[in-house]
Amino acid sequence: MIDNLEYNTEREHLIIPEYGRHLQKMINYARSRETKEERNKVAKAIISVMGNLQPHLRDVPDFQHKLWDQLFIMADFDIDVDSPYGKPSKEDIQARPEPLKYPQNHPKYRFYGNNIKTMIDVAVSWEDGDLKEALTFTIANHMKKCFLNWNKDTVEDDVIFDHLYELSGGKINLKNVDEDLSDANSLMRSKSKYSKNNSNKKGKKKYSNNRKRY
Repeated sequence: MIDNLEYNTEREHLIIPEYGRHLQKMINYARSRETKEERNKVAKAIISVMGNLQPHLRDVPDFQHKLWDQLFIMADFDIDVDSPYGKPSKEDIQARPEPLKYPQNHPKYRFYGNNIKTMIDVAVSWEDGDLKEALTFTIANHMKKCFLNWNKDTVEDDVIFDHLYELSGGKINLKNVDEDLSDANSLMRSKSKYSKNNSNKKGKKKYSNNRKRY
């Protein structure tokens, strides 16, 4: 009896382990049938078993198509049966998608983030007017807030205006405007207020749990 024991390391490799070894043996049995009629009969029975193993996917579109493709995959594309969807190509199934091209941005002022250049380009493309002016000052205030997050000390508006002028290629110039940007305290106040509210909520939740417990 000990000599007849089978170890997984000695068994056939499972191409799709989710279906188990018995289904793989059924597919191997279908491949060994001599007549195509008998192979088709066994293949349809195997598809029914595969569908019963995944009943939650029966209403998914093209579910049967997926099962037939998986049957060919587990048969290593070496089975002569009539599929209602045609025999898939091994090259198409095993083809890998092309790697995604991630943007390799190396901004000069990294503390502003990668999206700030996109925002500036949008502002440059707008026609002159109140909307463009409002967007420009919104971008400048955002840059100032990002600068303060990176450098906790204060920052002069002229520094932000110089960076905005440089990043826009000289198309946005706020150096001679009379309006100032928001002060550092107001820009950072919302962040502090949010953190404080979160801490209060956590404290209240803990206190209410203690009351319920005792």
